[in-house]
Amino acid sequence: MFSGPPADPATPIPPTTSAGSVPRPGEIPGRATAPSPSGRSWTAPLLLGAAGVLALLIALFGPGLMARGTGELRIPGAGLTTVLRTVLFAALALHLGELVAPQLIRPVRGRPRTAVRSWAVFASLAGAAAAAGQIVRLAAVSDLGITETYGTREGGLLLLIANGLVLAALCAGSKRPVLALAPLAVVIGAEALRAHPEAYSPEFGAALTVVHLTAASLWTGVLLYVLRTMWLWRGSPVAARALLGRYARLAIWLYVALAATGTASTLRRLPLDVVFTSAYGRTLLLKLALMAVVSMLALAARRRMLRDTDPAVAHRLARREQVVLGLVVVVSAVLTVVPDPHWISLRP
Repeated sequence: MFSGPPADPATPIPPTTSAGSVPRPGEIPGRATAPSPSGRSWTAPLLLGAAGVLALLIALFGPGLMARGTGELRIPGAGLTTVLRTVLFAALALHLGELVAPQLIRPVRGRPRTAVRSWAVFASLAGAAAAAGQIVRLAAVSDLGITETYGTREGGLLLLIANGLVLAALCAGSKRPVLALAPLAVVIGAEALRAHPEAYSPEFGAALTVVHLTAASLWTGVLLYVLRTMWLWRGSPVAARALLGRYARLAIWLYVALAATGTASTLRRLPLDVVFTSAYGRTLLLKLALMAVVSMLALAARRRMLRDTDPAVAHRLARREQVVLGLVVVVSAVLTVVPDPHWISLRP
């Protein structure tokens, strides 16, 4: 994994071979040899794999565990729905990140002329498949045909989301990938409407969700793109540090938008008397705990970035931030699946 940029070839390096020793084939006398691939640390891949398994377990069993003992109705196929919604949210983040992050990269002076490979087409197609999977699940649960499911409010919005993501994938594969912003905006709007079918001020809730989902997708997607670019630029630490600094300034505004809309949505949707006794309240508390961890990692990365000229430590902290953000995406998907807590509230 990323462990700092390689040494500048112009910088003198003390000899590592002893007097009279014969260099190995391909080894330059008087120059340090790079560590062999077999010495690579497997800690980071193992931790990443563990985080992936944890995310899958949260998606599959989270809704049921959060609703245990609350008296709320069991939602059929809640685990599968959460997995599909996680894929949808991840697709939005990846595609939006690839559209916005290059705007942070272009002003960086002395940057390498290399760019990371695009994942936008694959991400949007995966998101479209996840939306289609939700339509099939809705049809099975409702005992309706696929065509009849399209006629329902949720089925129609999911169809709009799936078509919007397919169109975004086509735009991403064209000569003008920025055109994908339009269908992605439609997808976010449709998802916001789908998530707020309640009778009490659904328009206000949908507007909050549009801002919240956009900010969350940008935070997650842009950070991933920046980390991939920094790895590609590991031989240019000055440019990598400058890029991370530009992302940090954007992340501050995204954090403010997330905090404001998240607080407003919570006050609007979650009665205080069911914070600990509803699946929605318990899931929200877990999300807040994870966001606190993300905040601490982001602050730590920013401090190290300002203190050190080598971005290696800040990059490592930002990678951890990205992993926890991935868990936040999963918990957010759980939050959209659990029941609305108003019906079990003691308030009139």
